[in-house]
Amino acid sequence: MKFIDEANIYVKAGDGGNGIVSFRREKYIPMGGPDGGDGGDGGSVYVIGSKDLNTLSDFRHTRRFVAQRGANGQGRNCTGAKGEDVVIEVPLGTMITTLDQGELIADVASEAEPILIARGGFHGLGNTRYKSSTNRAPRQCSKGSKGEEFNLRLELKVIADVGLLGMPNAGKSTLIRAVSAARPKVADYPFTTLHPNLGVVSVSRHRSFVVADIPGLIEGAADGVGLGIQFLKHLQRTRLLLHIIDVMPDASADSAVASAQKILRELRRYDESLYLKPRWLVLNKLDLVPADQRDSVCADITAGLNWDGPVYAISALDRQGVDPLCNDIMNFLENHESL
Repeated sequence: MKFIDEANIYVKAGDGGNGIVSFRREKYIPMGGPDGGDGGDGGSVYVIGSKDLNTLSDFRHTRRFVAQRGANGQGRNCTGAKGEDVVIEVPLGTMITTLDQGELIADVASEAEPILIARGGFHGLGNTRYKSSTNRAPRQCSKGSKGEEFNLRLELKVIADVGLLGMPNAGKSTLIRAVSAARPKVADYPFTTLHPNLGVVSVSRHRSFVVADIPGLIEGAADGVGLGIQFLKHLQRTRLLLHIIDVMPDASADSAVASAQKILRELRRYDESLYLKPRWLVLNKLDLVPADQRDSVCADITAGLNWDGPVYAISALDRQGVDPLCNDIMNFLENHESL
């Protein structure tokens, strides 16, 4: 199933109920006075994050969310019932903006309290409220106010500590399978991964981080080529990027460097802040390189990229070098919590 990470919806909070004009009518109380009750407040619309959801696919079918209107007031000073609220569950990482202005209304990053996105209308006042020493029999009341309504855009950005970045078939899915319980599809053809996969990497007791396997990028992704910017945005929430490069022996160091530079150009074109995120180089598929050539191949790629950051040579398939990599990632995240 295709990963659904964008949706447009309409939300409408309930209108407030109207107040009414009413007078107390009892057999032996001819001057009973006003007893018109207030209306009820309209129901509001809330969103709440849920870790059990990972796509916006439910919003393909349900796009309208309307809260209940407040009931009108009644005689005998009876207040109308409040309209029922509507609570919309969305995946963690959902950003909600107005469709016309692009104004950010909510950024759902935790399973905390529901977030108000459309406030219900205020109740109207019954004629009892207008009684005074000079107005003993008021015949006025007020209508409830309108509830807020919006056309909204939902956009899901995967929440992860670490993002795996690289060309198709660089071994990102194999790495996430090796370090977590996630089981993304692995095959020998491009675009095996068609949607982000999240995995929890447990380094030791109470020490873990979340890694996201982002679909492979190709040249022109920032302009929408291939899977395009549909998935580049998921990297924006990560605190560390692992740039995975395939070091298979049938590919020269020059071609590996050229592929890596294409990825870097796409990052920079899409978002400069994304390009400037902490990024580590991970040279993968070391098991396919003869032992006596590994050091030279890795050195050629590192030099070709003028890389001055951390470099790791691993084989995700048989877990060579994977544990030290995970330990270093955990230490980095603990020491850079503010990123």
